[in-house]
Amino acid sequence: MHFIFSDEVVLLFDFWSVHSPAGMALSVLVVLLLAVLYEGIKVGKARLLHQALTSLSISTSQQLIEETDQHSSSSDSPQVSRTHLRWFLCHFGQSLLHVAQVVIGYFMMLAVMSYNTWIFFGVVLGSGVGYYLAYPLLSMT
Repeated sequence: MHFIFSDEVVLLFDFWSVHSPAGMALSVLVVLLLAVLYEGIKVGKARLLHQALTSLSISTSQQLIEETDQHSSSSDSPQVSRTHLRWFLCHFGQSLLHVAQVVIGYFMMLAVMSYNTWIFFGVVLGSGVGYYLAYPLLSMT
């Protein structure tokens, strides 16, 4: 197999059949946007994890201070259940983002496996643009 420059390709599904330069340009744009979305989800997962760890460490510290002040050793306090619920919701959200990231990643891989050079350039350019746009969001905490 080798890469080809062509404006005719079938991408991912039979109904996504491209037969013209305009269709190829639109397909490259769609694949580019998928790659940008992939990078955005990757950064979103990292931010969500950071926020979850930060908020949970603060609430756990507050819980320990309150338990020390009250001399209470019961583990059924409402603060503990709220902390567990918050952790569960953050973990569930990260799991959904992970599934979306994996699905989009496999779609991009299959698009590249069409061996169309234009589609390949769209994925590479989209990854670069997505990283360029999303990376500064990691430092904004």
